[in-house]
Amino acid sequence: MIRGLEHLSYEERLRELELQCRLGEFGQYCPVSLADKGELVDCSVTSSLQFAAEFRAHYYKMASQEELDKFLNRPEIYVPPLAPHPLPPPDKLPQKLTAAEVKALFPKSAEMQGYCPVTYLDGKQRYEALVPGNTEYAAKYQDKLYVFESEEKLMKFMRLPEKYWNLKLPHKLPPVREPILLSALPIAGYLEQGVATSLIKALNEVGCLKPKFPFLSVRRTALLFVACHLKAHNARSPAHRRQAYRRRLARLTEHCELIPYLGRAMPHEYTEPQHRPLGFDLKLQTFLSLKDANPSFV
Repeated sequence: MIRGLEHLSYEERLRELELQCRLGEFGQYCPVSLADKGELVDCSVTSSLQFAAEFRAHYYKMASQEELDKFLNRPEIYVPPLAPHPLPPPDKLPQKLTAAEVKALFPKSAEMQGYCPVTYLDGKQRYEALVPGNTEYAAKYQDKLYVFESEEKLMKFMRLPEKYWNLKLPHKLPPVREPILLSALPIAGYLEQGVATSLIKALNEVGCLKPKFPFLSVRRTALLFVACHLKAHNARSPAHRRQAYRRRLARLTEHCELIPYLGRAMPHEYTEPQHRPLGFDLKLQTFLSLKDANPSFV
């Protein structure tokens, strides 16, 4: 008898217990992927039975609807004795590791001197395909530890460990990458690595706003604006200091807007106060008061 399991509505715990008791010879691995592609596709990442089927009183989980349709069409060719590939014993299956589990294996070191085997082989074993792995993406296979460049590369290894597990490194390896302190860089490198992005943002705002502080040159206004912008967005400064400079930057911008405002609102002839635009007198007084002000503290 064969039937799909989409209709089951048991509570999750009971369903999981029944699944564990009645799993077939492939456990949580997809028998269709193993038979057709030789891939170990672990379906335990989800407890859903959407792509599962019952055959000969056992449950089998598939990787997707495509594999489920194949299994439902001819289940006997995907299970023993006709299945072309048996599931390897537990000690021959790849095992994903967390960074903490990798650390607990010390002093055991990663194979291939820590380079990602999947990137290397998929890159046709070229020199430039030697990319260091990350302990966030690690696996243990055949009692050996491997680290990978990304989650995608890790999953490739988990599906086809035999393809990637026993590679040999070339004699020539890339030089060891040692971190360099930002403060140790020459001034040009320090500026490029440390402030280039922030400076570009500040200059972009200057270009868009074109600020002009009352009674100051355009050049000095631009320099003042950039300096204030850098301090207002310096990630290494305490939050209260950044907030203070953001308020100062807002005041600076507001004062720079006085000139275009007065240019638009100033009447050509004397106008009685009651006929002037609302707020005009206050902004004019503010403008005149800035003549002798120090804009660094405005």
